[in-house]
Amino acid sequence: MLPLPIERPTLSVPEAGKYLGLGRDAAYRAIHTGELPSIHIGRKVLVPTAALWELLGMTPNHIN
Repeated sequence: MLPLPIERPTLSVPEAGKYLGLGRDAAYRAIHTGELPSIHIGRKVLVPTAALWELLGMTPNHIN
């Protein structure tokens, strides 16, 4: 289950790819093309969990 943004604000690229059904390389390509939102801190690349929820058309309110 995709973690709530309040619990886990960011995910690694491979983790985010897993939730999207993408492999590591495909997830990095999606970031490079702008299809997958990302945050770059130095050499570290992270995917905001809230953006992933939005990309999937979900809101944390769907979870009880």
